Amino acid sequence: MGDYVLSCCSAVDLTKEQMEELGISFIPFHFELNGVLYEDDLGKTVPYPEFYRRMTEGEETKTSQVNAEEFERYFESFLKEGKDVIHLTLSSGISGTINSAKLAKDILSEKYPERKLYVVDSLAASGGYGLLMMKLAEMKKEGKGIAQLYSFAEEHKKKLNHWFFTSDLTFFIKGGRVSKTAGFVGTMLNICPLLNVDNMGRLIPREKIRTKKKVINRIVDVMEEKAEDGKEYSGKVLITQSDCYEDARAVADLIEERFPNMDGKVMINYIGNLIGSHTGPGTVALFFWGEERVN
Repeated sequence: MGDYVLSCCSAVDLTKEQMEELGISFIPFHFELNGVLYEDDLGKTVPYPEFYRRMTEGEETKTSQVNAEEFERYFESFLKEGKDVIHLTLSSGISGTINSAKLAKDILSEKYPERKLYVVDSLAASGGYGLLMMKLAEMKKEGKGIAQLYSFAEEHKKKLNHWFFTSDLTFFIKGGRVSKTAGFVGTMLNICPLLNVDNMGRLIPREKIRTKKKVINRIVDVMEEKAEDGKEYSGKVLITQSDCYEDARAVADLIEERFPNMDGKVMINYIGNLIGSHTGPGTVALFFWGEERVN
């Protein structure tokens, strides 16, 4: 099927070990912590526990996307070796990075007309992005060609369900995703909002649920409603969390009890430095294959 590279952005929230085992290449976003600029290198330079501790202590965070010049250098490093590339970007509903990737593609397509370079809007983030990349890596290992991976990604990416909640509204307020008034009231009433990613890859608030215990149960109920084959779901499940492992474990325990046919145990990863810069600590995100997102 030819030699080609399966690639994504660092916001995929898989571990360095998982990426290496799956044979996935990545290009790093950038983030600032207290005015110092870092590459988003899957927690190598700034380990995730340290990152969230520093956020909690009041250090400011900012993020910046990959520019066209960086994409051009990154893609060319493979093309000049005679390799084709399929790259899935972070959702266009969250970041404009796909525009930079497409600009680089246009430039390089003229320079390397004999090579294939696919750029796909994943419409996904964090572990949803991760599950999609895991599936594509599995297909590549099975011997599927680059065009087959491209077709699968375009046809199935909206079937990645993203559901998440937060028990700490601080950074959602700071980032403007929750108004100060709503955030104050929500904090007073112990509200844990339940959100998801819609069909355009945007973060959308869906339900306001009082108490962490209730939202933990509700997110598992949602999975039963939305997952392929309901309680008979046989796919993989990935949870990402921002320094609240016990909450993530509580969700995972309920899922493993309710979905006996799922593929392996629930995987629990950190929400990485890029996405975590916006969520802050206290967020649990659940990802699984299910109903196609239509709104």
